[in-house]
Amino acid sequence: MEIVGRAALFLALAVCLYGIAASIYGGVSKRREWVDSGRRSVYALAIVLTVAFAIVEVAFLTSSFKYNVVAGHSSTTTPTFYKASAMWSSQEGSMLLWVWLLSLWSSLVTFLTRKRMRDVLPWATAALLGYGLFFTGLLVFFVHPFATTAIVPADGAGLNPLLRYPAMMIHPPMLYSGYTLFSIPFAFAVGALIAGRVDAEWIRSTRRFALAAWLMLGCGILLGARWSYSELGWGGYWAWDAVENASLMPWLTGTAFLHSVMIQERRGMLKIWNVSLVLLTGILCILGTFLVRSGILDSIHAFGGSTLGVPFVVMLGAMGIASVGLVVWRRGMLKSEHRLDSLLSRESIFLGNNIVLVGLCFVVFWGTFFPLISEAFTGDETSVGPPWFSRYTVPLALVLVLLSGIGPLVAWRRNTASNLRRTFAIPVACGVITLIALLPVNGVPQKPLALAMFALGAFVAGTVGQELFRGVRARRVTTGEAYPLAAVSLVRRNRRRYGGYLVHLGITVLFVGVAASSAFQHAHDVRMNVGETAHVGGYDVKYLRATGTIAKDPSGTGALMDLGAVLDVSKNGKHIATLRPSRGYYPSDDTSQGTLMSLINGEPTSEVAMKSGPLRDFWTAVSPDFAKLQPIIEQGNKVVPQGNIDAAVLVLAAISQNYQNHPPAATFRIISSPLVMWIWLGGLITISGALIALWPAPDAARRRATAGLKARVAQDLGRA
Repeated sequence: MEIVGRAALFLALAVCLYGIAASIYGGVSKRREWVDSGRRSVYALAIVLTVAFAIVEVAFLTSSFKYNVVAGHSSTTTPTFYKASAMWSSQEGSMLLWVWLLSLWSSLVTFLTRKRMRDVLPWATAALLGYGLFFTGLLVFFVHPFATTAIVPADGAGLNPLLRYPAMMIHPPMLYSGYTLFSIPFAFAVGALIAGRVDAEWIRSTRRFALAAWLMLGCGILLGARWSYSELGWGGYWAWDAVENASLMPWLTGTAFLHSVMIQERRGMLKIWNVSLVLLTGILCILGTFLVRSGILDSIHAFGGSTLGVPFVVMLGAMGIASVGLVVWRRGMLKSEHRLDSLLSRESIFLGNNIVLVGLCFVVFWGTFFPLISEAFTGDETSVGPPWFSRYTVPLALVLVLLSGIGPLVAWRRNTASNLRRTFAIPVACGVITLIALLPVNGVPQKPLALAMFALGAFVAGTVGQELFRGVRARRVTTGEAYPLAAVSLVRRNRRRYGGYLVHLGITVLFVGVAASSAFQHAHDVRMNVGETAHVGGYDVKYLRATGTIAKDPSGTGALMDLGAVLDVSKNGKHIATLRPSRGYYPSDDTSQGTLMSLINGEPTSEVAMKSGPLRDFWTAVSPDFAKLQPIIEQGNKVVPQGNIDAAVLVLAAISQNYQNHPPAATFRIISSPLVMWIWLGGLITISGALIALWPAPDAARRRATAGLKARVAQDLGRA
């Protein structure tokens, strides 16, 4: 099957080349048959890449270790659930996933727009196939998912234990779906600029894809944060890591684009700004993919150094030069039709929102690439840490939350003073009451930025609640429906508006959770013997006993030995939770230290234990004093025959039992964080709002069907 797979990739490369040529020729010559042929090339690309993707996926599921990619990232003992996702833990598999998703989304958009925007479509198709050509070329010439070995190993290296986490099954596909979906508005913006169609039609045709891209990318970021919090063992959910930042940057500019396009649709303004934003977002998506694969910046998420740096730099340079050139070329056509009528209008608030979001993106970009910038100017590679990012992002986030609460309250164009007083009264009261209520709380006044976020969060909640109540009340007056039914009907008829309000509320709840968990966290690293107690944030943590298991691995991480602890958490003498953190030890390929050590000398991982609640999370991780076991292990190596795994496992079982009976002191990381659950709750609210905004309204669907029927009737009458 490897021959079929290689042939599929070469065929995909040929399809991309043909489709680009056919689309460009059709666009220049205005010959519809060539445009259609280019569009069908996108469908053919999806079919061919589906074959290639299926071959690699089946190879993982069947443990076909003749494929290098399977041998390097899976094993016979890897659970089936993780075998299915092991493909995108590899450089080769993740690249194939990227271009496969691109082909699917491209096929969908070209099918849906096949009878609209006929002057834009060929150029957009060529741009999408250009993406396909680049990534397929990487698979053919640089990374080789179908490379095989003559000597098939009996077993593979297995999946990295850190990736054996359920959320990681869908985290990369979510991120890549976001990246590839953002390529669609990018391609249509390019097509609109080339064709000279700079009205809002290309925006309306791709709005749902842009919103879906924003949603998918946001879900991927949230899943990554949850994985970091639950699996990495350092106790946080965001470390301002280079690859984390790479996914955040296009999400920020994509958010700005989704807001500012409403101004262009309604007032014909900000055309240059909007097309520049969507082009920048497309470039940042490629930049994010580049950072993961080039290894130019240190990151726990990156694949390390590779040969892909130069092709990606060339691609980024070409996209940047082409984007700037197209905008400059069409700058005369991109002039705004109107100007701002008032600084206190919805247009102004949206513009301010955009400036803050782009400012956040610039801060993240500067901090992420500062090691390279400093090395270029000073010769020394210097990095910045979380305190630097917080210094700039926190004030900008506060302004962003404020604007998200003001935006729904002000009207388009102009506002009167009496209308503003009436509209702002309740939301401002919510914010002021929250501020006054929190001032007496111990420790809160000492964190003014967090206090400001709480007050602004209440302001946004008041805004959303007021707008929803007013809409429901108005509908109830006109229809006589009960309040619950009126609320459902109102949202169904105005999905984009109220879905957006819910997104604002969700992001605000998330920011409140971040502010609380960051500002009021209590974290301690303590070393304890059995029977000792540590005091963390008003809680008492007692080390009850040590634990040790061999070859049990209930979490399916592949650990041969687990050493851990049982902790009792109490407050004011009242039992809160019993937590069992542990540390897993894995086999290593290095047999120079003996059979016994080779079974547990791989990279260890922490299995954290936590007690989560709506008001507070209590998080623990343990690092056993492994050095105390070294003499025992060295003694065991002397008595275990080389290569005798069964005997080695028996000796390790005895060592594990000895650890339980006579445990040395262990080091614990203990964290008490308030409102962490609000981060995940805010994410769920945001996702719900985005889904509501995405879901097509029944009335709109009927209107489109009616319009289509009228058009066909008119066409038939014209022929007659």
